[in-house]
Amino acid sequence: MTTTVEAAWAALEHLADPEIPVISLRELGILRDVRQGADGLEVVITPTYSGCPAMGQIEDDVRAALESAGLPARVVTRLAPAWTTDWMSDSGKEKLRAYGIAPPHQTPAGSSVVRFIAKPATAEAVACPHCGSANTVESSRFGSTACKALYKCRDCLEPFDYFKPY
Repeated sequence: MTTTVEAAWAALEHLADPEIPVISLRELGILRDVRQGADGLEVVITPTYSGCPAMGQIEDDVRAALESAGLPARVVTRLAPAWTTDWMSDSGKEKLRAYGIAPPHQTPAGSSVVRFIAKPATAEAVACPHCGSANTVESSRFGSTACKALYKCRDCLEPFDYFKPY
């Protein structure tokens, strides 16, 4: 017998991110929890950053997917703990790479979301998702969205987004 919570997870499993349609909200780590609360079903989402413009659409998509499955729910946006790229699944990172977005590196243990020092000169190289070369350079700290940086491959000359680690 499937519980309400299991049915909700199933209804949300393949719900895609509106900005990156090849990755699900669960793979991206935005979909944090589905639980039975005192007032009924509750779904917890966390934005990739507090000003993410897609959160309204994500909340609407979550609610619509649940309603179409006959599961009315309250959607709760939680900002703490802050989203981290460590919440992304390995399969989600691979889908980003295949889509042409370099996935984030693993954040160092004990690192903080807030950094007050310059990026170290020995920063880990970002591999090009098109040809795999590590001969890349950051063109802009902000790419197509604030959570990504714009890079260019010096070998294949293709530009690409890099999902910044948080």
